[in-house]
Amino acid sequence: MRFPRCIGLLALVVPQALDPPSAVETPLVAEASSESSGAKQPIHLRPARGLTSLVVELLVPYWKGLVIVFTAMLVEASMSLAAPWPLKIIIDDVVGVHHSRQRISWMTSFAHHHDKMHLAALAALSTVAISGLAALASYIDNYYTESIGQRVANDLRMKLYAHLHRLSLTYYDHHQTSTILSTITDDVSTIQDFASSATLSIFVDLLTIIGILAMMFWFKWDFAIMAAAVTPVLVWFIARFRRAAKKAAREVRLRQSEIMGVIQQGLESIRAVQAFGREAVEESRLGEVSRATVDAALKARRVKSLISPLVGTTASLWTAFLMWRGTGLILGRAMTLGTLTVFLAYLNKFFKPLQDLAKMANTVAQAGVGLERIATILEADSIIPERPNAFRPSNLRGEVAFDHVTFAYDASSPVLREVNLHIPPGQHVAITGPTGGGKTTLVSLIPRFYDPTRGRVQIDGVDVRDFTLQGLRRQIGFVLQDTGLFRGTICENIAYGRSGATRNEIIDAAKLANADEFIERLPRGYDTMVGERGCTLSGGQRQRIGIARAVIRNSRILILDEPTAALDADSEAIVMEALERLTKGRTVITITHRLNTIRLVDKIVVLSAGVVAEEGTHHELLDRGEIYAQLCRVQSGVGLGLIRYPDRAGVATFRSVG
Repeated sequence: MRFPRCIGLLALVVPQALDPPSAVETPLVAEASSESSGAKQPIHLRPARGLTSLVVELLVPYWKGLVIVFTAMLVEASMSLAAPWPLKIIIDDVVGVHHSRQRISWMTSFAHHHDKMHLAALAALSTVAISGLAALASYIDNYYTESIGQRVANDLRMKLYAHLHRLSLTYYDHHQTSTILSTITDDVSTIQDFASSATLSIFVDLLTIIGILAMMFWFKWDFAIMAAAVTPVLVWFIARFRRAAKKAAREVRLRQSEIMGVIQQGLESIRAVQAFGREAVEESRLGEVSRATVDAALKARRVKSLISPLVGTTASLWTAFLMWRGTGLILGRAMTLGTLTVFLAYLNKFFKPLQDLAKMANTVAQAGVGLERIATILEADSIIPERPNAFRPSNLRGEVAFDHVTFAYDASSPVLREVNLHIPPGQHVAITGPTGGGKTTLVSLIPRFYDPTRGRVQIDGVDVRDFTLQGLRRQIGFVLQDTGLFRGTICENIAYGRSGATRNEIIDAAKLANADEFIERLPRGYDTMVGERGCTLSGGQRQRIGIARAVIRNSRILILDEPTAALDADSEAIVMEALERLTKGRTVITITHRLNTIRLVDKIVVLSAGVVAEEGTHHELLDRGEIYAQLCRVQSGVGLGLIRYPDRAGVATFRSVG
């Protein structure tokens, strides 16, 4: 079967087929109930037109919080600018003899009526007040920034997850699950950290730089020009470094995705790994990609480690020059000692934000790479389109028709070619034929997991593209070869087939599926926890839970894809009995290679090389003596020899089966 490999997306092939739980620990019944109670609607997405528009779209809902954060940042930056002033007052107006020309009127009046110790006390209290206001502003902007960062990350995570579930299966045929998982976890986490911490620091640093430049120009514009002259060089250097850091960060993220891919594949196939004794091979594969990740990370660190010393050295040289120049101005009585002190304090505060911005260039680069990877998913256009006037189907009779249907995963190699097939309502049709003939692909077109390349699929005479996707898929039930079970109780897994199912309905469905008997023998009955993917249950037990899920869904159309292929004879008999009850009064399409299970169906369709090679009842096809008859003889062990198959061009060929 060509279904997605992404975790969580297995729900596309289980009966519900839509809106799986957002986390494996979430109770499945609670999720289903919220769906029916008019709870939160799915997030509707429009493709992001660049990173800026994506960021704006995420931040707009929290504009009030952003205003609070920005106000707190202004206060924090202002307090940073005011911090050197009490010291200037002490130096120039308390212990010094050079009164600054910037001395403000209220200070002059205060100094005239009080002694200098009162002025010193006022300066000391000002220091405490400035520190207190800065601390309060820092608390507010830190709290609100973290709050906004967490909410933005949650929104982004939900956007990605919702978008992934609305992509066609074609997307998953060409993208690695590990890369998707890395994006939805690591990249979102990187952006969350950036929004919660780095963004705050960047804005405070930028506001501080602007404020310090303004204050220095107010103090002594010519000296300020000298102080700021080095800024363009530093900004140019930081910009150049950022490009290199982004390239290195992109390489690191790619290598980390490869690590996740190797680990995921190894753990998912742990039984095969241990069965074939290939533990050393898997460890070697992980070691190879892990070493590549280490090399990429060290390369990124080399780039990052270079920037801080260079900026720090440049800042020290420029500070030393201005200290020498300021001393000359003081000696020439063109500047007070307090003014130079404030200038040097501002200069330190001026270069420190530049150093911080340089250090954070790597963080900015990582966030930029994360946004690029997220935008790549959000801009993926392989969504199954829904027509503007699509409507929700109701009271379907279950008639299914394929009208000149052609389909190809790759345009150069069609899987289905001009398939015409009519299934009346309430009829049980079996589709069989050699492996790779297009059987699963054909039934995947009914719920629109894919859309035909040409032709159309109809239900009750209506093109399935005229239905809403959710409405269409709710009318179809599935019982698959490998029933997808989620971590949760048996009760929750059965209820996943229909929103709001009661416990009595769940038990009745289990009884019809011949599942009640083994469920009641379990330690906690219907409240027994199911291991990951149902690993604590046998194949027959998983199938019966899958049948119960289809029973509770009560759909008019039922698709059975190799429902007994992996079962032993005893389990097959129990499952077939349950399926016989389930299929009554429904349109049923069964895909199987086990021909003994379909002898009594209404019609058998033999699909070979993407075309309908034969169709008819069991006895009619036996009388023809072609593909189906030969398959029957092979399975019964009689008349082994050559089987005649049409190839992709429709030319008959023969293959040995003996």
